Amino acid sequence: MAARSRFGGAAIPVTAPGVVVAALTMPSGLVSLLSALLVVAHVTICVLALGVIPGGRRPSTGMAWLILVLAAPFVGILFFLLFGSTHVERRRHEKQERVNERIQEQTAPIAELRQQTPRLTYVASVARLNRRLGSLPAVGGNSARFFPGYADSIRAMADAVDEATEYVHAEFYITAWDDTTAPYFEALVRATERGVVVRLLYDHLGSRSIPTYKQTVERLKATRIDWRPMMPIAPLHGRMRRPDLRNHRKILVIDGRTAFAGSQNMIEATYDKPKNRSAGRAWVELVVRLQGPIVQALDTVFLTDWYSETDEVLGLHTPTPLPSGAVDENPGVPGLAETVDDLVCQVVPSGPGFATENNLRMFNTLLYSAQERISLTSPYFVPDESLLYAVTTAAQRGVEVELFVSAEGDQFMVHHAQRSYYEALLRAGVRIHLYPAPYVLHAKHFTIDDDVAVIGSSNMDMRSFALNYEVSLMLLGPEVVARMRKVEDAYRDLSRELTLDEWKDRSRGSRYVDNVMRLTAALQ
Repeated sequence: MAARSRFGGAAIPVTAPGVVVAALTMPSGLVSLLSALLVVAHVTICVLALGVIPGGRRPSTGMAWLILVLAAPFVGILFFLLFGSTHVERRRHEKQERVNERIQEQTAPIAELRQQTPRLTYVASVARLNRRLGSLPAVGGNSARFFPGYADSIRAMADAVDEATEYVHAEFYITAWDDTTAPYFEALVRATERGVVVRLLYDHLGSRSIPTYKQTVERLKATRIDWRPMMPIAPLHGRMRRPDLRNHRKILVIDGRTAFAGSQNMIEATYDKPKNRSAGRAWVELVVRLQGPIVQALDTVFLTDWYSETDEVLGLHTPTPLPSGAVDENPGVPGLAETVDDLVCQVVPSGPGFATENNLRMFNTLLYSAQERISLTSPYFVPDESLLYAVTTAAQRGVEVELFVSAEGDQFMVHHAQRSYYEALLRAGVRIHLYPAPYVLHAKHFTIDDDVAVIGSSNMDMRSFALNYEVSLMLLGPEVVARMRKVEDAYRDLSRELTLDEWKDRSRGSRYVDNVMRLTAALQ
């Protein structure tokens, strides 16, 4: 197919959909040659894509990339080169392997978790799985206290920092020094002034998106805090990777005795954005304060990230079990009811540095093990095929399954991709509770029967499984599940339930957008 030019009568061949080679002043022979080269390039890209893209990827992910490349080869291959690889720099991956070997050596004497109750034998097998993949063992003698209040958790962290005598290790995906977080940062500064070593990590690109980022950096420069950005892109130093890989972890460790983890970033509840304030949009979180040997495991995760970013090798504080009753209690810290003691806990790190998607494997194993009840809370629920099957299969075999999500999302593409799964979930019998707008339910946790609670930084989406560095905590026992249930009960009281009939009545336009965004979510 060709069109006639009115400049000299040369033909303008159409070589691909939407691609026209202008031949205004070029000789017709050169136009033909360029047209042929474009056709060859087009065909070559498509043929290579068929054999290269599916390798090592989920079928759905490979298919999504193939659709993009075959539909628009030149644009598609550019996006694939930028965003198609989940691998981090070889240097970072090798560091993770060395750390894992060292952890395994130091924790070898710690016995495997044994579960004598017949119906709970799966818990011991999940602990073995987590240890094999993430290297860190399950350990007893811990305490936990939950903080569902945004300001309460920051105040508790600031109070804990004020008690530090040796070191403070802080790692948050987003870090901003604003009016809400000022007490925490002021506590860090006071700690440095009395000789405490304070190390701080934040994700570079994640924090740069915050309006107050420059002010935060200037304030940090004026302190004695040893701070570093995580996952920077530095081509001149050989640090190249796909630009949307993130370190999404949230960890605070004080003296190896007290730690905080969960979903909350170190930033004001509206993320310092005027549009959120004007809309009344605020983030709802859940943070857990831990004491006992599990704190050393969280510190090991921080020290691994510090080593990755700085090349500085610090002593690993691998967990050692403590006798019952050896955990400090601090009833003066505000939290959810009383502290739960004598807990068995396990830290599960995951991310591009691991080839095994540790968090996804733990989630799926626990979901398939449930017999009575599953309660899931995830702000971004965009499951892969395996997780979707685990959730819907549980519901279909009679397990009571509920999912808490926000009625309105803060990210257009992710929210619509999430909505595309609602019909399959509802048809399987999953009860979906919509947390009221304009709030963003950003907490990330779930409970299995009366046996297991999981909390951490990981969403239930493909990004958290393959692209983000995450950290999850598995907490065992009916007492800790009961504490988490109080949080879930509060969500349920505030939320409204989505019904299948209501969902089927949504507009065709809304359904179309949901399905298109579902396709983009698979481009991992």
